[in-house]
Amino acid sequence: MLTTIISFGVIMALGLTVFCTIKWWNLPLTGVTPVPLFTFIAILFTSGLDVGLIMFPLAFDYPLYADTGAEPAYAFTNPLALEFGFWGFLIWAFYFLTTFYFCAIEPRVKFFEIPAIKLLNNIVIITTCAFTGALFLIYMPYYIAEVGDGETILPVFYLICFLVILIAAFSSTDLKFVRVLSVSSTLLFLALIAYMWLNAGMGLGEFASTASNLGGYFANIHKFVIPLTDYHEFYLFWWFAWSIMIGQFVSRFVGGLKTWQLLASLLVFPSIPLGLWFSVLYYYHLNGIGTAGFPNWAMTIVGIVFVINSFDSLIRLYTDNLNFTTERFGTVSYVLANAIGLFVLTLLFQSQWLQIQWVGTIVIGIYLLALGYMFFVKRRHLHKLDGNANVAAE
Repeated sequence: MLTTIISFGVIMALGLTVFCTIKWWNLPLTGVTPVPLFTFIAILFTSGLDVGLIMFPLAFDYPLYADTGAEPAYAFTNPLALEFGFWGFLIWAFYFLTTFYFCAIEPRVKFFEIPAIKLLNNIVIITTCAFTGALFLIYMPYYIAEVGDGETILPVFYLICFLVILIAAFSSTDLKFVRVLSVSSTLLFLALIAYMWLNAGMGLGEFASTASNLGGYFANIHKFVIPLTDYHEFYLFWWFAWSIMIGQFVSRFVGGLKTWQLLASLLVFPSIPLGLWFSVLYYYHLNGIGTAGFPNWAMTIVGIVFVINSFDSLIRLYTDNLNFTTERFGTVSYVLANAIGLFVLTLLFQSQWLQIQWVGTIVIGIYLLALGYMFFVKRRHLHKLDGNANVAAE
């Protein structure tokens, strides 16, 4: 059942991406707080990713994908191509679709202002935020293997998780932190790629040979549309759960890009650092190079900064939607309420009481409701789109 739901959702989203791009090819898009392209890409990249990007490839994914005896579905290509397919390129079409919608369509139709939809959307945002925290907490023993036995979630890990949420809640109190966090995180990630490259002693020829495995993704791109395995299905539900809120958040910062430029930017720019990072880590995997000591700490620190970024963007989003602001409640109350509430929900996800597949299914349902609302109720408003998120509804 879940496989059918997510397959339908992915095909629908990709079909809508093609439709919107063709119909509104040259439509200029401007958010309510436009920023330069590099800053926009940095905000998008760091809002839509978390510590899993840093730690999953070496710790879990590459060994899993390489064991085709245990999972024959992965045998059609190499582990690097699979990892890129789970995180890169087509996945970002989901974010294009929702970013385009919140720039060009939502200001006119106001679907997310309907009370029931607004409530549902905020539930999705808050639960996905907590899921991010739960993943961070569950896998922290593996990320920080130097502390503990590498498996048990020690009290110190709960403390670190709470502090990360607390910092993110505080950073969400001022808009200036968005640019600082996003740009600094992007630069830190690029620096991490450079460090791991040098630490491996990898030459340009060796990098080119390793990175050439990415061709396996593009040669088999059609196979990544529907779930290959339960693990791939989990990833697709994860990206769907993120898609609406990422689009709602980053659409604010679009700075005059045309529709086709927005699509190209989202497909290409995030995929470049992803391809570089996964290629460097794949070289480690192929050559059995360890990461104990400083490399592991460096990855952990960058991963934690990514988690703070993700929490920051999601907290900003649902607090704006709910009018839960520092002006109304004060900075201390705002920060503590968000930190404590999200930490409690994080513990619920950790206990498996909540599942990200449920959240992703709700998001697919919201897609369908939005389509129905636009087609049957607000259809005439779609003939006069101007791509300006500041326009009032008609």
